Amino acid sequence: MALQGDFQRHIDRINEIGGHGFAARLPEDVRAADAIIIPGGESTTIGKLMDRYGLTQAILDASEQHKPIYGTCAGLILLAKSIVAGAENGGQNLLGLLDMVVSRNSYGRQVDSFEVDIDAPAILGSVESPLRAVFIRAPSIEQRGASVDVLASYAGKPVMVRSGHILASTFHPEISDDDRVHRYFLSMVSPSNRTYGI
Repeated sequence: MALQGDFQRHIDRINEIGGHGFAARLPEDVRAADAIIIPGGESTTIGKLMDRYGLTQAILDASEQHKPIYGTCAGLILLAKSIVAGAENGGQNLLGLLDMVVSRNSYGRQVDSFEVDIDAPAILGSVESPLRAVFIRAPSIEQRGASVDVLASYAGKPVMVRSGHILASTFHPEISDDDRVHRYFLSMVSPSNRTYGI
């Protein structure tokens, strides 16, 4: 979904590993895609642009069709059901596709961004090398429902989760040189479908 944020890196990564990524800016783009990535950026801005261009309903329709959807950082916030009570939502629009409560900017400001190695057995399989995760003004997952499975954690909190066809991470896998998260996402799509709207 190419409304704001570093969507081009996602497109490049998808193309590098055998998919066909393209910029999705309109509802017809989402309808044409077999899977959707909602990138990081500023969640309030992205949410308002989604409403303005008709993408909110297009994403909800895609979810009804069980198309894989992956949200990173701001994308994770948009997928959540709610933002932590008492926090300033700033008019935040939410898709409500993941049964979880999130807190925005939990790890600090832009200057507090950091990289860390995390274990993610569901993503890495039997590979022993950890996953490199880049956190930039990252949200945190404060509560989650039983339908949301934790794929990776850091400092005692989930940082990557999945619920059926919905995948989300608080970090930015497109920034690191590690392509295993994107490969995992591609594995969620039928091998005959290799078009990804970002």
